[in-house]
Amino acid sequence: MSASGGTRAIVAALGANLAIAVAKFVAFAFSGSSSMLAEGVHSVADSGNQALLLLGGKKAQKQASEEHPFGYGRERYIYGFLVSVVLFSIGGVFALYEGYEKIKEPHPLEHWYWPVGVLVFAVVAEAFSFRTAIKESNALRGEQSWSSFIRTAKAPELPVVLLEDFGALVGLVLALGGVGLTIATGDSVWDGIGTLCIGTLLVVIALVLAAETKSLLLGEAAGPEQVARIRAAAVDGESVTRVIHMRTLHLGPEELLVAAKIAVRGEDTAAQIARAIDAAESRIREAVPIARVIYLEPDIYQPAPPHHPSPPGA
Repeated sequence: MSASGGTRAIVAALGANLAIAVAKFVAFAFSGSSSMLAEGVHSVADSGNQALLLLGGKKAQKQASEEHPFGYGRERYIYGFLVSVVLFSIGGVFALYEGYEKIKEPHPLEHWYWPVGVLVFAVVAEAFSFRTAIKESNALRGEQSWSSFIRTAKAPELPVVLLEDFGALVGLVLALGGVGLTIATGDSVWDGIGTLCIGTLLVVIALVLAAETKSLLLGEAAGPEQVARIRAAAVDGESVTRVIHMRTLHLGPEELLVAAKIAVRGEDTAAQIARAIDAAESRIREAVPIARVIYLEPDIYQPAPPHHPSPPGA
């Protein structure tokens, strides 16, 4: 992921959410709408999430140390996971609680034009943020579907912002629906139902984010295209004849560890093998620039003996 692209999307979302949060709380103060309160808390949670993503990106830039020899790239995964926890606990659970309370003890909706006006403003602001996230994501997504991009992206920031903005837009539509039905029927229970729907939506998004960032925290391999390029670059057909086996691991979104056993010629000297390994590392880094840590072990390739099945009854 382009770090600048991810940062632009995060900053756009942060600015939109801060402005929207203030507007929603003002509308709640004048109208008493639980949907507006839930949406206000949702926007505060989203603002906190964007701040966490920016903090994670900053911490990930620290230089490697003796205690952390592979660097701090995974800080971005940790803060991405924290975002899902915040979204679930603060945004989703609070909205579910507030919706339940509103249905249990309905309160009349006052000055309905406040929540309607703020929700329309919020839709415009969130649409701008969502458009920025889509634009930055399209540069990386290629021919992938959106669901595939969110599942396979190694950088957590853009998928997080995409899902947050999508959830915010759907939540605003639900809030508008709840407020609109309350105005039309005079029954504020609809406001509570809209709030429950918002809470459910946020919990679902938080669970999806948690699952994806958990996979990144556990450690994911390079994508199939990168693996193919690494294999092709390692072999020159002369001093390195094949890759016997290989493992890759993302140390961070833009840092890849490559460990491989390569086949060399048996008659080569130690000096020749050392030069072959250095050349193979250079080719790999040129083919896949994020391959920062490379360990190549030379070996003599010996094909496995053919397997002859035992005759029946043996």
